[in-house]
Amino acid sequence: MTYCVGLLLDDGLVMASDSRTNAGVDYISSYSKLHVFQPASDRLFVVLAAGSLATTREVLDRIHRDLDQTVNPRPSPYQQAPGPTLLSVNYLFEAATYIGQLNLAVQNEHGPALRQSGNSAEAVFILGGQIAGEAPGLFLVYSQGNAIAATPETPYLQIGESKYGKTSLDLVATPGMSLDDGARLCLISLLGTARSNLTVGPPFELAVYPRDSLALSARLKLDEDSPELQTLDNNWREGLRAVFRGLPTFGWGDAVPNSTPLSREPDPA
Repeated sequence: MTYCVGLLLDDGLVMASDSRTNAGVDYISSYSKLHVFQPASDRLFVVLAAGSLATTREVLDRIHRDLDQTVNPRPSPYQQAPGPTLLSVNYLFEAATYIGQLNLAVQNEHGPALRQSGNSAEAVFILGGQIAGEAPGLFLVYSQGNAIAATPETPYLQIGESKYGKTSLDLVATPGMSLDDGARLCLISLLGTARSNLTVGPPFELAVYPRDSLALSARLKLDEDSPELQTLDNNWREGLRAVFRGLPTFGWGDAVPNSTPLSREPDPA
């Protein structure tokens, strides 16, 4: 399992993921799930991947192949005719559609054999980025090939083991928050998920994209013993405990004068 989250903010984008993959409790390893593509100076894409590792790797390989073919064309039995690439699309939704088509093609090719062995070929992606002249955007690409976009009302998208990290996003995420705050919030969401689900864990990867910059301002990989990650985790937990301790009490433990004890229902005869 994995967990990835993206934030679409007024100031840009924040994308984050864990790096843990597992094929059972006795086989856990790390693979990067955050991938950056900049095929030209007028565009930048960040792709987060979850689901079947084999499917996600082949989709990413096909993205690289298609870009390579535009620069250095070579006959290939696996590419029958020139098609769209991240270099040729004019809109971010077209890039999401392109990735969805690749995802569906890979699943259709390998899905039947995998299902016979009791495995799934399904994969999902989050695509964030910007093409010059357009606003930044954030899309969730489903295993069926279609996609939805983040909105000001819901400025975040999640894939993978999403339920544990959703509460902090619902409580804190707003389009107007700063990129630094967005980065901290994504890491908090990852930490909460990792604490509740052992299949999600560090290293955590983070990418920060300022609006209209067409370049990342930060790309980090934080290990479990990273001082920054430990400080963030400790401060968040202490903050939550402090807020909890400050909540008003119900007074159930105080003696209430002239009160009548709750009567006990008689046992049925």
